[in-house]
Amino acid sequence: MEFETMAGLKRTHMCGTLRAENKDETVTLTGWVAKNRRLGGMNFVTLRDKTGIVQLSFNDQSDRSVFEKSELLKSEYVIAVVGKVLLRTPENINPDMKTGEVEVFVTELRILNGAETTPFYIEENIDTKDVLRLKYRYLDLRRPDMQRNIILRHKVTKIARDYFDGQGFLEIETPMLTKSTPEGARDYLVPSRVHPGKFYALPQSPQLYKQLLMLGGYDRYFQIVKCFRDEDLRADRQPEFTQIDMELSFCDIDTIMEINEGFLKRVFKEALGVEVQTPFLRMPYAEAMERFGSDKPDTRFGMEFINISEEVKNCGFKVFSSAVENGGSVRCILAKGLGSSLTRKTLDSLTEYAKTYRAKGMAWIVVEEGNLRSQITKFLTEEEIQAILTKTGAAVGDGILIIADKNPVVYDALGNLRLEVARRFDLIDKTKFNFLWVTEFPLLEYDEEENRYVAKHHPFTHPMDEDIDKLESNPGKVRAKAYDVILNGTELGGGSLRIYNTELQQRMFAALGFSKEEAWDRFGFLMEAFKYGTPPHGGMAYGLDRLVMLMTGAESIRDVIAFPKVQTAAELMNGSPDYVDPKQLDELSIAVTTDTDKNE
Repeated sequence: MEFETMAGLKRTHMCGTLRAENKDETVTLTGWVAKNRRLGGMNFVTLRDKTGIVQLSFNDQSDRSVFEKSELLKSEYVIAVVGKVLLRTPENINPDMKTGEVEVFVTELRILNGAETTPFYIEENIDTKDVLRLKYRYLDLRRPDMQRNIILRHKVTKIARDYFDGQGFLEIETPMLTKSTPEGARDYLVPSRVHPGKFYALPQSPQLYKQLLMLGGYDRYFQIVKCFRDEDLRADRQPEFTQIDMELSFCDIDTIMEINEGFLKRVFKEALGVEVQTPFLRMPYAEAMERFGSDKPDTRFGMEFINISEEVKNCGFKVFSSAVENGGSVRCILAKGLGSSLTRKTLDSLTEYAKTYRAKGMAWIVVEEGNLRSQITKFLTEEEIQAILTKTGAAVGDGILIIADKNPVVYDALGNLRLEVARRFDLIDKTKFNFLWVTEFPLLEYDEEENRYVAKHHPFTHPMDEDIDKLESNPGKVRAKAYDVILNGTELGGGSLRIYNTELQQRMFAALGFSKEEAWDRFGFLMEAFKYGTPPHGGMAYGLDRLVMLMTGAESIRDVIAFPKVQTAAELMNGSPDYVDPKQLDELSIAVTTDTDKNE
């Protein structure tokens, strides 16, 4: 088939924009053929572009040549048409289409390009393996649900730029080629040709540069920026990701929160038509762990933790009494009204699930009419059993799920068990958007592998003023001026007020186990800068990919990124990463020690 061009034609409308008020207009449309239905002497073609679909009609009685050409159209052919907008008869109106009141009667058809049969249907909600979708990502991106996701992402970034501009922020770009400062995730390294043996690092965040911009007097900085981390992937994580990043001078935590609540309120209203209630609830980290076992709790449902350590600390069930004796705890959740659903098979399954989070097991009590179904009540006295029922408020038809261990294990296992029960029994209202600030994080946490304290967020976070004196004497008890914004159990973003003087920054590095020489070698440029009049400052960053994922209801951030990577950090479509020409390695003074033949 010989394909045509658009010479002399100019598109007048997008497919999804035609309405009844366009009646009798002559329009020129372009797009992809979604379907071609043949009904006697009529052909009905569904034409698709990024705005939606419209029905084209062809009649063999009006222009035989145009009709015969329409017979050639197959799915995903690229065409241009000229035609007249007609109203459909009442019985043919399609209420499921935005353009369902009209059709375009085609008087001119040009076939611009053909298409082979696609490896999957170009339609919404296809049941196709991700591997195939990602290999043919350019086809996957044509699907209407993917296009809506990418368009929404554009809207979010447009709203962000407008909002922060209105709040006095300046959008300033920071470098992509920077210095490696290993502290946290692994860096992606870029070799320098003109400095043999030396490497740039791709930024894990613009953290240091945005702090230096505050030193430069720019007061409020903003950027939508690519960041890179060489770490293992999950559904909400990619090796390259996008942040909505900001920093403010002469601010306090309340100011930062108010500005960002305003942004989230606006973006949900303008992009989704959803009213977000502000101010958001604030919850200290210690309270979040006590109530939910998580620093990013999902508050769309209840089942909060109940601490029954006091009630069972002296009981005959050694798992409970030993946990309390060794400084741990015994905590449970009340599965209200789920008792009949908690069969032995289900309870065994939930026990195995809890074990994946280091719990040694899960105890349970199901309250039935005139009976307690449990594997542990034989080890407890009547008084202890009654104390548990009273503390939990359990009634007939309820289940009590119990974890006993060291507190970190209890928090992790019971917190995830709470989420799993909610998922299995459909306890989560998916129409809700529950926002929450978690505050007062620990500044440091002890890393058993490295045998030292590491920063909970990053090394530039300011300690709470009343805890600074504990930096040397009790670093594990120092709280940070840090805050995360949580949406439906997912961290959307986080930030903190920053350290802004050299002495305190040196003390922070010392608490992290850095010698003075190591600290100055890695971060000397920052501490030197602090000597020249540094304003108090703070900021935060959102994961744009996560934000759009939650707004669209997508299962993975891959569904809101145009060209994502898979779990191995590979791109299936173009085959990256890949080997390069040895000449390129020679120019970079790099020798590859891996036996590449074994990896073929």
